[in-house]
Amino acid sequence: MKHLLRQWLLVLVGLVAFAAHADEFRVGFVNTDRIFREANTAKAAQAKLEQEFSRREKELNDIGNNLKSLSDKFEREAPTLSEAQRAQRQKQLVDQDREFQRKRREFQEDLNARKNEELQQVLERANKVVKQVAEAEKYDVVLQEAVYINPKHDITDKVIKALNASK
Repeated sequence: MKHLLRQWLLVLVGLVAFAAHADEFRVGFVNTDRIFREANTAKAAQAKLEQEFSRREKELNDIGNNLKSLSDKFEREAPTLSEAQRAQRQKQLVDQDREFQRKRREFQEDLNARKNEELQQVLERANKVVKQVAEAEKYDVVLQEAVYINPKHDITDKVIKALNASK
């Protein structure tokens, strides 16, 4: 019983001490999604990805449009074709569609991999800037994920401004 009382007394003393220093404890919050949307480095990474993948995307769109028109043509002409011709053209369409789906999957995988690489670089730079801002303004903790955050603790604008100013 004395041991339990002693533990509660220590917890109470700790809470009182924390409350006394609570005014000195500074918490900040950074919205990573906003950084990915608004920071110049993130916008540059997005533009780089669009430029890098635009040719392949256009090729895929062209293949898809061509496949669609071939399919429409087949649907119109199917009643007049012989059974052998219909089966052959249907097999060609299925093979072309399978190839198209494979190319589209590869494109998506390549795009996602490169996007992750670029966002990782942006995040690393942003984390360095967050640390600089936190040290300069004497924050004790800076959170990136939270269920709720009071807007007065949001330092995202400061981080974006510092990130845009740095090269």
